[in-house]
Amino acid sequence: MNSTLALAKQLLSEASITPDDKNCQQILADRLRAIGFQIEEMHFGNTKNFYARLGSAAPLLCFAGHTDVVPAGDVRQWTFDPFTPTEHDGKLYARGAADMKTAIACFVTACERFTAAHPQFNGSLALLITSDEEGDAHDGTTKVVDALKARGEHIDYCIVGEPTAVARLGDTLKNGRRGSLSGTLTIHGKQGHIAYPHLAENPIHAAAPVLAELTAVQWDKGNAYFPATGFQISNIRGGTGATNVIPGSVQVQFNFRFSTEQTQSSLQTRVHEILDKHGVKYDLAWHLSGNPFLTEAGVLTQAAQNAVRDICGISAELSTTGGTSDGRFIKAVARELIELGFVNATIHQIDEHIELADIDKLSAIYEHMMTQLLA
Repeated sequence: MNSTLALAKQLLSEASITPDDKNCQQILADRLRAIGFQIEEMHFGNTKNFYARLGSAAPLLCFAGHTDVVPAGDVRQWTFDPFTPTEHDGKLYARGAADMKTAIACFVTACERFTAAHPQFNGSLALLITSDEEGDAHDGTTKVVDALKARGEHIDYCIVGEPTAVARLGDTLKNGRRGSLSGTLTIHGKQGHIAYPHLAENPIHAAAPVLAELTAVQWDKGNAYFPATGFQISNIRGGTGATNVIPGSVQVQFNFRFSTEQTQSSLQTRVHEILDKHGVKYDLAWHLSGNPFLTEAGVLTQAAQNAVRDICGISAELSTTGGTSDGRFIKAVARELIELGFVNATIHQIDEHIELADIDKLSAIYEHMMTQLLA
């Protein structure tokens, strides 16, 4: 068994369901200390984080990842125990195989090989590891980034090891993500008997033209890197359950996935303008999960594409699709940031797995990038 696969199996054997890291970060810290990294533990609440750095010079190349995983679900539905990493038919099965413990193992072994080959490399290496990416993320990467920002430490190049490939390793890398802004809208009316509508005010009827207009708006056309901003309603709740009662209010939950053509303020302003135009009585609570971020094609994206071409023999497409990631926090201190990892087809699913052959390839891609950027 090679070094990367062995380390991955160690990590995958830990049932580190958010935010319980179990022993994952200790395993990683021991490996990194052995090649000279300084380990800084930054634990907040129930979340374990560490920031490891080797060197003090610029440029700084940082790998970011998470040791926590989502729950396995009904273990009886798995072909193999989710926390007993199993090789079968050319694949590695385990919860976290793709998302994203194996990618962390790939980066650690890439660091081991790179530092052995280049003991006097130019710049510095770092790892930012959290145990709360899959949870509420309040005490994870965002807190570490706050600490780095407070002491003026900035990252030149950051690789987030999230699974980004669609069909085969290296076919897609993320150079940005859309922002996510949610709203909980309550439109108020007056409860009454359904047979006497003149004595009541039906908030569902009042909401209908508002929602029709919100869903019809073209918020923007996107740009060269992002698709158009999208608005989606996720839940509508109203009524007492009785068929003869006009409800007193209706609640609508919605979300924007928005491009760099918009800001939190611009979207909120437009929504309030539409609501006010229709004259409805309402309350609206907003929650921003993250602003959009973008690394334009440049040094880091080129290094990644070069590595994928040389290791995998394909061209990596730049993409900003998908949900949010901890990149939304790290971009505040990172000049250039991409996400590059395994195929994402089985993440969060029963029988999560990756191709065994991809493990050495991804570690080689990371080492190739280190060589381009720091050797």
